[in-house]
Amino acid sequence: MNAELETIREQQKATWNKFSAGWRKWDDFTMDWLRPMGEEIIRRLQIRPTDLVLDVAAGTGEPGLSIAALARDGRVVITDLAEGMLAVARDKAADRGISNYETVACDVSELPFPDDTFDAVSCRFGFMFFPDMALAAREMHRVLKPGGRLAASVWGGPAQNAWITTIMGTISRHLQLPAPPAGAPGMFRCAGPGFLPELLRQAGFDHVHEAEITGQLRSSSKEAYWQFMNEVAAPVVAALSQADAATREKIRTEVFARIDEQCSDGSTALNYGTVVAYGQK
Repeated sequence: MNAELETIREQQKATWNKFSAGWRKWDDFTMDWLRPMGEEIIRRLQIRPTDLVLDVAAGTGEPGLSIAALARDGRVVITDLAEGMLAVARDKAADRGISNYETVACDVSELPFPDDTFDAVSCRFGFMFFPDMALAAREMHRVLKPGGRLAASVWGGPAQNAWITTIMGTISRHLQLPAPPAGAPGMFRCAGPGFLPELLRQAGFDHVHEAEITGQLRSSSKEAYWQFMNEVAAPVVAALSQADAATREKIRTEVFARIDEQCSDGSTALNYGTVVAYGQK
């Protein structure tokens, strides 16, 4: 990677380590919310008991730990940029009695594994943030054995993802946020029709296909939603750090009003839309 992309990587590492405490606090809630995408990844990978599996950008350990329970005579290598996130994964593994795994803090663009090592690779919500997505896809292809399988999920477009646009859209109306550079890492970077499948094809994958997974982020209350987004969502925290107390309160009030508009039944259930893509080496 060039110097600019390496700088982005180091900034991301610092951010994820900074927010690892929030992810630990909200882990049960977050993993329940994201479980359908993990289950779809696992379904497509068709994990066998003896598989050696690589879980890339695993954060606090999923779907890698669930895969380890299926590959009971195999092993899962769980990777992430942030050691703070992997520490949560190790604690979860200990709580669940999972031992056929290891954690490795590393960059997907420089995977520290030989060619043709793994039977399968999983990646849940990593691609959008990789500084060089094409290089990341090629690295995943490189470390797979011939015939090895890859499954990865990314977020769909803004219109499908009220769970984040409800708060970020409100913030943008109150604050002058700089527009990110074209193609910069971000939530909706892979949202274009067929984007991820084409990326995998260009990296050398065959038998590529995709599926949409939709659902809702269901918080116990509007206040719980606000707290969650302020403790795990780095873009929200970065934006709100520019607001004074009065502006922050206006944003909070408007976010709550927007939730009420979208949830006429009185719930706090905000839509999400994702894409899961599959490919084979």
